[in-house]
Amino acid sequence: MAAGDWRTKLLASTRGRVVQLLRRSAQTVNDLAAKLELTDNAVRLHLSALERDGLVEQHGTRRDSPGKPAYIYRATGAAEALFPKPYDRVLGELLTVLEADQSSAELDSLVREVGRRLAAGVPARTGDIRERAAHAAAVLTDLGGLAEVQEDEEGLLLQGYSCPLGAVTSTHPETCRIAETLVAELVNAPVVECCERGAYPRCAFRIAI
Repeated sequence: MAAGDWRTKLLASTRGRVVQLLRRSAQTVNDLAAKLELTDNAVRLHLSALERDGLVEQHGTRRDSPGKPAYIYRATGAAEALFPKPYDRVLGELLTVLEADQSSAELDSLVREVGRRLAAGVPARTGDIRERAAHAAAVLTDLGGLAEVQEDEEGLLLQGYSCPLGAVTSTHPETCRIAETLVAELVNAPVVECCERGAYPRCAFRIAI
């Protein structure tokens, strides 16, 4: 099942409704039961499953009446990832605006500055070129690129198996230079991007050794 289909089915289910309510505000079992028209026990079962999956968490207690305080639940950061984010569309429109106002050289300078700033926010890694390349691959993977280092007769290739900005790269190939500059800064060596920007975009960066 595709990831998008899985998310759609989850969010359309009762558990998805629980997540959406908790995304609005932290709530108790009683709060959720009243809004979902379910028993407290039914809500607890859903919360237990969602906690196990890392989508909700306890967040303190609240006393609404005499007796034992009620636990408050909220959605986690992992739950936020279930909801669509328009980052690719926003980036694409931003680059379109920049292309209209900047020369090719100016645009190249801007996107490379983004890559340098991303690299500056990552702890430096010492070691030989292969160790630094492995570090760069780990950074790209953390950004959603699923990358690994390969070695062949031409040297080192940092191969990605997906592209977190793939929806943008086909119309704005300059996006790849952000990652190219990021990798070059991390490995401290010349890097040339050789990304695939077709139907199944994948990052790839040739590292000089």
